[in-house]
Amino acid sequence: MQIEFNAQVRTLQGTGASRRLRKAGRVPGVVYGSDKPAEAIDIDHNEIYHKLKLEAFHASVLSMNVAGAKQNVLLRDVQMHPFRRQVLHLDFQRVDATHKLHIKVPLHFINADIAPGVKEGGGIVSHVQTELDIKCLAGDLPEFIEVDLKDLDAGHSIHVSALNLPKGVEAVVHKGEDPVVVSIIIPRGGVADEAADAAVAATAAAATAAAAAPAAAAPAEKK
Repeated sequence: MQIEFNAQVRTLQGTGASRRLRKAGRVPGVVYGSDKPAEAIDIDHNEIYHKLKLEAFHASVLSMNVAGAKQNVLLRDVQMHPFRRQVLHLDFQRVDATHKLHIKVPLHFINADIAPGVKEGGGIVSHVQTELDIKCLAGDLPEFIEVDLKDLDAGHSIHVSALNLPKGVEAVVHKGEDPVVVSIIIPRGGVADEAADAAVAATAAAATAAAAAPAAAAPAEKK
């Protein structure tokens, strides 16, 4: 279900006007894109503050209602007060259904508790990335991308190329690169260290046994 929010056209602009809006419980913002002029808007602070707590609000096509007219937009930037719970400014981009979007979407990791590297190997899941840079049409935009760890062993990783991306969605990576998304690492003192210690002990025992064995008799010298 598409998330909706209300906005109104902002006629007064400038630092002083924005300050007065914030004191009145409004948040100044701007919406741009789709070959149309940028439009100044303002939004009720309480409404948008609670909407911003939704993960999907940051990575979904939103429905913005301005004076009864709805338009699809993406949230592009949020400016927050450094220490107060106050939204200072918002940027939105209009969505063109015929052009691909370039946006980051969150990653949802599942089955970490049954991953062999965790359940049997005593490993710890290391989330190298928590969101993925993608390109797709607005109609194909997923709220999140699922990463299944059910087969991941200790010391192994899942790369971007191994992700099961929805139809019409492509990952944006630098040419020739395949970044790691998640790994299972072994902490110090874990199973891997115990195995390494056992190997070292076995090697030392073999060396000791070899040193204690009598030297082989040299072959008799021919006269």
